[in-house]
Amino acid sequence: METGHTAWGTANHHRQQEMVDMAETCYESKDCQCQGCPGQGSAAPLKPSSALELRGAPENTPLFPEWRVPLRVTSALLSVTFIYTFLREVLQPYLALSKNYFYKVPVLVMNKTLPWTSVTLLALVYLPGLLAAIFQLYRGTKYRCFPAWLEGWLCVRKQLGLLSFSLACLHALYSLCYPMRRSYRYRVLNWAYQQVQKNQEDSWVSEDVWRMEIYISLGILSLGLLAVLAVSSLPSVSDRLSWREFTCIQRSVGYMALLLGTAHALVFGWSGWVDPRRYVWYTPPSFILACLLPLAVLLVRAALLPPCLSNRLELIRRGWERPARPTPHSVRNGDGMTGLKL
Repeated sequence: METGHTAWGTANHHRQQEMVDMAETCYESKDCQCQGCPGQGSAAPLKPSSALELRGAPENTPLFPEWRVPLRVTSALLSVTFIYTFLREVLQPYLALSKNYFYKVPVLVMNKTLPWTSVTLLALVYLPGLLAAIFQLYRGTKYRCFPAWLEGWLCVRKQLGLLSFSLACLHALYSLCYPMRRSYRYRVLNWAYQQVQKNQEDSWVSEDVWRMEIYISLGILSLGLLAVLAVSSLPSVSDRLSWREFTCIQRSVGYMALLLGTAHALVFGWSGWVDPRRYVWYTPPSFILACLLPLAVLLVRAALLPPCLSNRLELIRRGWERPARPTPHSVRNGDGMTGLKL
């Protein structure tokens, strides 16, 4: 979102640094080979131990350092959402109604946990950019550093986005497996038997049909846009994109994916917002909690769209700085010099 610290610039900076490090290592390796074999036209291969020394003992380097915080955040979100869904979908019916729904844990509970975490991670991708824009508007300049916590957050947006896309793909696979479950087949047979018992010829419910058609379509569109974001973040693809192209994809397509994903959850809930039966143990349905952070991000984004803010933000990103305000205790003398007011 902010100039000077975009995902495109950060990614290219890291890749260029890696190329420089590799080039230096290769240059040192060539020098060592030539020194070890003087007078020969070709350099002899280095021993494995020498190569490890040149690389600075890579076996001691950190493992996936850029993924540690995103993975911890994802694990924490998955744990919280899983426990919340388990309490509502499995434990509450067992304790209050003596119904055994533990069979829902492997598929149904997981399939509610995955999209909740995915859309939350996607919101966390765009929230730091909005905070950075607010900081720039408040300060009136882009040349002041962001807080350390915001800097770190901005640097892990790519990892959070890829994890969000992965969980969304798992959610789609889980949903496709619904008809394969034995419990689903038994449930369909029970529905058919109940329809026969009621002597009901047609069980068509237009509201349910429209709801399912709409939220499935929104989910597919959101997943498709997330795939575009994931592909554009690959180094082989992003290297061929200009800064403007990369920013357009990450901003426009990303916010559209977040909007469609949030709409997917809202339509899935449909009228569950006002249904008292959905509030078991005085807790709201999971889709309500899943939509809170994405809706907040979208509202902040919409608040920054008016020209009075967007134009000012664009000027700041191009290098414009707000003039410093004169202090209330300073006055200007007749010769133009500024002095202190006594």
